[in-house]
Amino acid sequence: MKNLSLRLKMFLFSFVIALFSIITSSTMMIHNISDAFEQEYGARAMAIARSVAQLSDIQHTVGTEEGFEVIQPIVERIRLATDVDYIVVFDMDNIRYTHPSESKIGTTFEGSKQSEAIAQNESISKAFGVQGFSIRAFVPILNEDATKQVGVINVGIISPKWYQLISAYQYDFLIALLSGIFIALMGSILVANHLKRQTLNLEPYEIARIVQERSSIMQAMDVGLLAVDEKGNITFINHLARKYLHFFDETANLNDIFDYNWISEELAGTNEHYHPLLLFDQMYLIRTFPILVASRNVGYVIMMTNRKEAHILAEELTGIRTLVDSLRAQQHEYMNRLHSIAGLIQLERNEEALSLIISEISDEEELLQKLRDHILDYSVQGLLLGKSARAKELAITFILDEDSYLEDFMPGFSSGDLVTILGNLIDNAMEACLTKEERDVSLLLQGTRDSLYIEVQDNGVGIDDSPNRILEYGFTTKNSEGHGIGLALVKQLIDSNKGTIEISSILHIGTTVIVQAGEDKS
Repeated sequence: MKNLSLRLKMFLFSFVIALFSIITSSTMMIHNISDAFEQEYGARAMAIARSVAQLSDIQHTVGTEEGFEVIQPIVERIRLATDVDYIVVFDMDNIRYTHPSESKIGTTFEGSKQSEAIAQNESISKAFGVQGFSIRAFVPILNEDATKQVGVINVGIISPKWYQLISAYQYDFLIALLSGIFIALMGSILVANHLKRQTLNLEPYEIARIVQERSSIMQAMDVGLLAVDEKGNITFINHLARKYLHFFDETANLNDIFDYNWISEELAGTNEHYHPLLLFDQMYLIRTFPILVASRNVGYVIMMTNRKEAHILAEELTGIRTLVDSLRAQQHEYMNRLHSIAGLIQLERNEEALSLIISEISDEEELLQKLRDHILDYSVQGLLLGKSARAKELAITFILDEDSYLEDFMPGFSSGDLVTILGNLIDNAMEACLTKEERDVSLLLQGTRDSLYIEVQDNGVGIDDSPNRILEYGFTTKNSEGHGIGLALVKQLIDSNKGTIEISSILHIGTTVIVQAGEDKS
């Protein structure tokens, strides 16, 4: 049965059920007809027995020697005329005076039902004999004055067997059976086709697989998801939505969770909506979508996004945080320089102020010239300038290797991708150096349309665990919130472009990170 289609299964099941119902009802009908025949035969036998019991010849001669000659001919003519199977007359001693088989005349009638008739009671009973079941009527014979019982009349009619009834009504049964089978056949086909359409022509195993797949997909999504019907009853909620809502009940209504009128009002329409929402001291972004089936609204989907997590992820993905930090550091460094120059001028140490200005301009101009000559992307130039300023602010010696260049981007890498990769690698290198007195960070960047090579070295504290663990999403050696994402994003960008990232680290000596993509670099 596993290999049968849903349509065929439904057809077979409904047809078998209908056929079983037809057979059952036919059997019950035959049984009812048989009962009706028995009642009719019983009433007929009783009427004949009463009539025979009123014959004066029988009343006078039963129980006498003369009766053996007088009663048999009379009764036999009546039996043949009324088409009954037998009429037996016996006296109070159970001696038969008539019988279809003359050899039994004069013998004793044996049975249990004649006792009621001997006691002047009429009765109808059913007995099994040689010819099958018979319906018998017992009627007492009274004398002419009706003061004394002189005998009993037993009239019997053989009840027809079930196959005799079927034979007698075979055409009626055949027409009814064929009509029932035809109706069952057509009904089964209609039911099977209807169910198939209702399940979008999918088989049960396909429906089960789709439900399991959709559930797994929705559980794995990094947003909270709720599905509700048109009345607001929750039909699905993933684990992240449970976490956001502090909700663990299996069945509930939307109003039990959100005590906000705008949700109920917006869910009454068919448009998408977007709102911020404060829940449990945390701001979430809520989006509602109607679920339409055949242009009819049957429910809603509600998506919940933690706004803080979304902002952190957006900053990491776009490199905005890196650029903002770089600009802030650069501004801070420029303010320090201006304060130093202003102080020297106020102390009238003009030559030292001029020397400081020339030194700063010289260093800045040298880095700018190197970037203009070898790094051909403005975003990367700005990032490296900012990181240089940030390094000075943290008393870190930041060195851009003389062999660095960026001529073009490999297909699959964008300017933003390179900003994300360089920004995260340099930031991690700088943070690793903060506990050292001498702080050195160096960068070698070489990029063409065919290859990318990045090498970042620091003399920081190193990594005391498996170095590659820092590439896992959420893993961090820092205690502050919002970390454990940057290097995981770097790895995703490298992996998506079939590149490699290697980390080598010596505790208290330093760490080297090498990123390669495209043609191998020696």
